[in-house]
Amino acid sequence: MSNLTIKAFVFDAYGTLFDVHSVIEKCNELFPDKGEEISQVWRQKQLEYSFLRQLMGTYTTFYSITRDALHYACVQVGVDLTDDKEKELLDAYLELTHYEEVGGVLGELKSYQTAIFSNGSLDMLSPLVEQSSFGHLLDEVLTVDEVKQFKPTPMAYQLVLKKLGVKREEVLFMSSNPWDIAGAANFGFHTAWINRGDKVMDELGVKPDFVYRDLNGILEHKS
Repeated sequence: MSNLTIKAFVFDAYGTLFDVHSVIEKCNELFPDKGEEISQVWRQKQLEYSFLRQLMGTYTTFYSITRDALHYACVQVGVDLTDDKEKELLDAYLELTHYEEVGGVLGELKSYQTAIFSNGSLDMLSPLVEQSSFGHLLDEVLTVDEVKQFKPTPMAYQLVLKKLGVKREEVLFMSSNPWDIAGAANFGFHTAWINRGDKVMDELGVKPDFVYRDLNGILEHKS
């Protein structure tokens, strides 16, 4: 049992609840033997473009960014992206596989507020949550699209306090993305880094409060 007073468990979506690289199968189907490379470049550019647009002040939805990043990835890898293949791959992003422990963990948190808080726009998040087995266990699906400020900006995380009616110190925020953990910690949330792949934490002057290999570890913070 934790000595924290947690009222809200807030989860990043991509890489934390859902496996972004589950699109590799569809990539390989359309572009044999190129799937892993396309998926890696696609994800890298998806994140990079959100950061760059934030810095440039040229906000657009995460769906648009995801499409633009896919175009870049296909040019980089040297494959021809037709309109039909683009649609198939973008649709695959609405059907990502979730990690196996997610439903069980959310089921254990019924007495707390639970929410997704993502850079993804609702046109991406809603279908993803609806096709999952745990959508009914979430109280809120929050998106930065409401404030047009991508994480890890402090203004983005402020949305969680506004929507859930909690204080910073009453939130435990989970993400598999080191940059997101750094942003949330900088904002004042308690943070749990879900380090699924033995990654290295970014050197940004803040560290996660807790590190777990999967989401089961956060259950020690139930009171």
